Amino acid sequence: MAARQWKVMVQRELEADLISKGIEIQNALAFYSATMKAGRVTPGEVYPQTLAELTRLPKPFLRKVYGDPVGHGDWELVRAPTGGIMGVRSKSKGKPIWQHDFPPAVRHFDGRKSHYDWVFQHPNPSMALVGMPGVGALAPGPVGQQGSIPGMAPMSLQNPASPIPPQAELPIVPTGP
Repeated sequence: MAARQWKVMVQRELEADLISKGIEIQNALAFYSATMKAGRVTPGEVYPQTLAELTRLPKPFLRKVYGDPVGHGDWELVRAPTGGIMGVRSKSKGKPIWQHDFPPAVRHFDGRKSHYDWVFQHPNPSMALVGMPGVGALAPGPVGQQGSIPGMAPMSLQNPASPIPPQAELPIVPTGP
C-alpha cells in the first residue's frame, strides 16, 4: 500500500513538473513569435527551428532547454504547417492522475486520456476557451506565478485540485487595459 501511495506521489510531482515546464516553453514560443513578428508586413506566426533558439542571447525567451519530465527524454516537437516548432508534447502515453482543474494556460487539458494529449503550443487553445485575446499565461509576476492571468488566483501545482489558499497569494498587478 505504501509503495502504491509513493508511486502516485511521484507521478503527481512529475505531472506538475511537466505542466510547469510545458507552460514555460509555450510562453517562450509566444514571446518569440510576437518579437519576431514585430514590424513584419506578412501575417502569421513565426516559430523557431529548434528549442535551443529560444535560449540564445542577447534576448533569451527560455532559461534552458528542458527535457520531458514524464517521458524521460526529449519532447516530441509539434511542427507548424509553415515550418518551425509551434509546440511540444510528452512522448509518454501514460494515463495522467491530473484530470481536471488545470491552470488557465492549459485549461484545454481537462479530460485528456494521456500525457501525450497534453500539447503545449502557441497559439494556445485555452485562451479561446476563456475568450481572452493574446497568448495568455504571460502575466509577469514573481517566480511560481507563471501561467496566471490577472485577476485570477494562481493554481497550486502541488495540489492541482485546489487553488492556493488566499493567505498565500501574492498580489497580482494588472498589466494593461
